Amino acid sequence: MEVTSFLQWNPVLADPTGQRQAKPRTLGQTMVMDKGLGMYAFQDLLNTSSSHLDMIKLGFGTSPLYPQDLLKSKINLAKERGICVYPGGTFLEVAITQHAVDSFFDMIIALGFNGVEISNGTIDIDRKLRNELILRGMEEGLEVITEYGKKGWGSTIELEELIDTVMIDTEHGAKLVTIEARESGMGVGIFDQAGKCKDEELQKVLSSVNGQLLLWEAPLKSQQVHLISMLGPDIHLGNISPDELIALEALRRGLRSDTLSLGTRKD
Repeated sequence: MEVTSFLQWNPVLADPTGQRQAKPRTLGQTMVMDKGLGMYAFQDLLNTSSSHLDMIKLGFGTSPLYPQDLLKSKINLAKERGICVYPGGTFLEVAITQHAVDSFFDMIIALGFNGVEISNGTIDIDRKLRNELILRGMEEGLEVITEYGKKGWGSTIELEELIDTVMIDTEHGAKLVTIEARESGMGVGIFDQAGKCKDEELQKVLSSVNGQLLLWEAPLKSQQVHLISMLGPDIHLGNISPDELIALEALRRGLRSDTLSLGTRKD
């Protein structure tokens, strides 16, 4: 039998749903949180699954804790694979409290970041400053992702406030608005203290806000399964652990038992 040099999975096996967009995609984007990956692990992540990865957030204020050459290398490798890479929003909140916003932007531009997250998960930021920060990010040529919600245990979504936030943030240039769930996924936003989704609140949000403008932090597999089953594989999901990225992509495509029922192709 002749051996060919090029093999390709039958599309019905590679993506039973027949829906997954290739990069650069506008639907079903995935954000991974990097909480301290070394260079080998980071390279492995990109070599294994960069086609399934749209955004990398260097969690909280970890960015200045890396050796600078290593940090630059991580940023450049991500950008070479068409990935938006940005510091966690908490780091910008630190810059605000330390009156060092100009220094923050100067440094992330010099290091090569191509995105920025603007949040008020820990401190309060008034609307005027939030607008200025979004515009500053846009002027610097960065992809701006904002975040809605507080990190405190038991914090909830205030619907009218969320609607206003999404409308104003996106009008000023934000690409996506992240819904806070922290890295634990418990007791914050749309998740109760056990990490279960509060479906009634979720439906209220989606009845008032364009879901394609929202990036849902969903670090737990049970949350990912629930949201994909409920809203489809094109939902934007974030705070995904690096070692769960391929598994999440399998969920999106109906390649795991949890979502196998999604694999009824439309074509």
